[in-house]
Amino acid sequence: MTRLFTKLTTFFTSIRSKIAFYPTVISLGGFILTFLMKALENSGISKHLQEVLPQIVLEDGDTALTILSACIGGLISMMVFSFSMVMLLLSQASSNFSPRLLPGLISDRTHQIILGTYLATILYNIIILLGIEPDDKTYALPGLSILLGIILTIMCLCAFIYFIHNISQSIQINNILDTIYQKSIDRLELIISKEEEKDSDLINSFPETKDWHSYSVHGSGYFQNISLKNIMDIAEAHDTRIYICQPKGLFVLKNVPFLYSEKELEEETIDALLSNINFARGELVEDNYILAFKQMTEIAVKAMSPGVNDPGTAINAIDYLTELFSLRMKKRDSGVLVRDGKAPLKIATVNFKELLYFTMASLRRYCSSDPIIVHKLVGMLRYLIEQDGKEEHYKETLKNELEILLKAANEALTATVDKERLEAVRIS
Repeated sequence: MTRLFTKLTTFFTSIRSKIAFYPTVISLGGFILTFLMKALENSGISKHLQEVLPQIVLEDGDTALTILSACIGGLISMMVFSFSMVMLLLSQASSNFSPRLLPGLISDRTHQIILGTYLATILYNIIILLGIEPDDKTYALPGLSILLGIILTIMCLCAFIYFIHNISQSIQINNILDTIYQKSIDRLELIISKEEEKDSDLINSFPETKDWHSYSVHGSGYFQNISLKNIMDIAEAHDTRIYICQPKGLFVLKNVPFLYSEKELEEETIDALLSNINFARGELVEDNYILAFKQMTEIAVKAMSPGVNDPGTAINAIDYLTELFSLRMKKRDSGVLVRDGKAPLKIATVNFKELLYFTMASLRRYCSSDPIIVHKLVGMLRYLIEQDGKEEHYKETLKNELEILLKAANEALTATVDKERLEAVRIS
């Protein structure tokens, strides 16, 4: 039962980021609302409303048909325009910043909910329109249903205005960077808070795994999500310890060792372990904070390319990277999980040295010839050196990267004044 719940949770997590998820759910709600209103109409609620507030109830069938037809046509036009704006946003974000931003932008709930509201209102008005009989004198119009359709249309107009405002904000790089930053900060703080509860002695005593039994996955994909509780339950049930040798976010290949077990496991147990691990063709920052470093680095690199030439965006990205690295220094490199005085599971992580290297390697390659960006990177590294780190080697890693950056910049810069200022930075 727990495994089934985990699979359902994983399935929901994977589909909620799709652009069609919320529109489909909200449209289903509008469809159900239609039949609910028909049931209320059959109970005579419109006649009662006409007696109480006759000013708001339509009595002419032709007028009702005209109004609902106008509402449907207008909503379809608004929906097409809104969808076109979303596609334009995705196209500009991909070309100007980074294609890695697309999954996060597509999963924006605001855009999905507004598009879903349009679609639900269109379906509602169409079904109500089909039930109107204008030529039958003895037929009582569904006044309340028509009134509700008009109200929903007005709400869609208000939502359209908000949509235009939100879409204009979403395309701004400052807001994109801030969204990525907030999501990654939330994820990192959650991981750090869990680490504070761990026993450091148990973490350090986790044994070497080179002689353990290795197992591979049945299909390739990005290692996205994992049910830690279920994995640890299986490990404890079989009195073994598990080591997952691939960090989250990396692409896992078939027939390549993915997990190690201290004791040999049966095929059924291996299938049970893998069923609690989700592999996908994409990922979100909410699931893997490492993706935030990749996205911000790519935004800075793309901004420094000759085709874009936007140093201001690169500086903004470096500012956010500085804050992210500062928080990352409060996290251990170890991926050992502790529960009830035991350490049944260890997950490989992208350690601080690798994360800093891959970030700085890209920035050095494309930014070392720009003195302003170089000074910004130097300031970032010096700031991080002054921060307290969870591991002792963090500061030494930062000092090494600072020396490499200064050397690369000295070779790339051509102006004498730039080299002199760089040398002054080195001495200070």
